Amino acid sequence: MSQGLLAAGSVLQSSVAAPGNQPRPQSPEDDDRKVRRREKNRVAAQRSRKKQTQKADKLHEEYECLEQENAVLRREIGKLTEELKHLSETLKEHEKMCPLLLCPMNFVSVPRPDPVPGCLPR
Repeated sequence: MSQGLLAAGSVLQSSVAAPGNQPRPQSPEDDDRKVRRREKNRVAAQRSRKKQTQKADKLHEEYECLEQENAVLRREIGKLTEELKHLSETLKEHEKMCPLLLCPMNFVSVPRPDPVPGCLPR
């Protein structure tokens, strides 16, 4: 059993001590490359955050415009509903006294060219 532990330990040591796994000394060119890469990454991240913020701002503006448009349309619906109610009441009142609807002759099917002038008093 101790041999199995020793064998596992030697495998670990050999993998850690492998030439590809040891850090190599950094040259000034490597340091410069690393600094340039970090700077480029930092600039790209800033650009990405700015783009995200602009997109969020644009969506917020669009939301505000749609909210305003929605409010205008709701007011228009209210006005049109009131107009419909008023016109329906006016029609009901007219039907009560309309001579064309009260006359028994009107139940005979006779084509009329324009029914509106017929409702006017004679």
